[in-house]
Amino acid sequence: MKYYIIAGEASGDLYASNLMRGLRTCDPGCEIRFRGSEAMTPVMGILEVVGKAGQVLKNLAACQKDLLAWQPDAVILIDYPGFNLRIARFAHAHGLKVFYYIAPKVWAHAGHRLRRLKRDVDVLYCIFPFEPAWFRARGLEPRYFGHPLQECLAQWPFQEIDGARIVLLPGSRSSELRFLMPRYAELERLLAADARFDRFRLFIAAAPSIPVADYRRWLPADSRIEVLPGRTYDLLAGASAAVICSGTANLEAALLGTPQVVCYGFRRLTWWIARLTVKLRFVSPVNLCLDRGAVAELLQDQASAAEMFRHLERLLFDAGVREKLQQDYTELKTLLGDARVAERIAQDIYGEIARI
Repeated sequence: MKYYIIAGEASGDLYASNLMRGLRTCDPGCEIRFRGSEAMTPVMGILEVVGKAGQVLKNLAACQKDLLAWQPDAVILIDYPGFNLRIARFAHAHGLKVFYYIAPKVWAHAGHRLRRLKRDVDVLYCIFPFEPAWFRARGLEPRYFGHPLQECLAQWPFQEIDGARIVLLPGSRSSELRFLMPRYAELERLLAADARFDRFRLFIAAAPSIPVADYRRWLPADSRIEVLPGRTYDLLAGASAAVICSGTANLEAALLGTPQVVCYGFRRLTWWIARLTVKLRFVSPVNLCLDRGAVAELLQDQASAAEMFRHLERLLFDAGVREKLQQDYTELKTLLGDARVAERIAQDIYGEIARI
């Protein structure tokens, strides 16, 4: 069989790699083409998307041309709905079988995309435990095998990092760095002024897709923050606490048992639009899965260095807070399934294709 896989972000690349391994196991003679995040130029935010429109359209045209020329048995789309839903429509219109792995988060703010999912997607896979019921109530029949992150963590060759540490994760998009990095620089100043934090090393877990210099330019010349690319899991495992940009890293920290506070924000206009369109009690995946505020969320103006400092105090020096958080993490792990998600999804995709 021939499989054409498209992802648009670093987390999607990771999930795609395990899915490809699963496809090769159940279909040893398969052919796979993959377009990942580096080629797809992922962006977030209204203004950012407008600025990258030309590149997005160029990528779209290239994918469409390649799909027609190669004629895969299955088009597998991983997250990245702004782009992948266009591909789904194109592929469906040309008679290609469309599988959507990691359902778009239409429950957050984009209910208008439901019609497109119903029309253009043959099989939809959810990764959050609350999603199947939400989609079924709206006329779709998604499939849920758990969250693929469990498998990614189980495979990681962990390398120990010495010393007590606080980890800062500013995200993998330029807009996220623009928002959080100045606040992290101020947070370092606050921590340095309090002797209780002297024993902690400070790290920034840098995304592989972003040059280290792009992080350092936000920090003062005498900053003691260590920027370490490509080792997010190593940094989080055993970390005393973390200040994290909302997203996949929120789940990663939880599954590794790392106490955390979640921060997020946009440019003013983007934030104003988001407040009008997003109707959620929480923004972090951990809280959405548990349906309660297990981890603190600091959004927009709340995400100040002073608030980050206050929450780090609680996470590091209040045993009761840490114990309750670990109990929440244990419940979360049960909800997200085991470490064979990608294998099961690969088998399911192969089974669908084989029946044609």
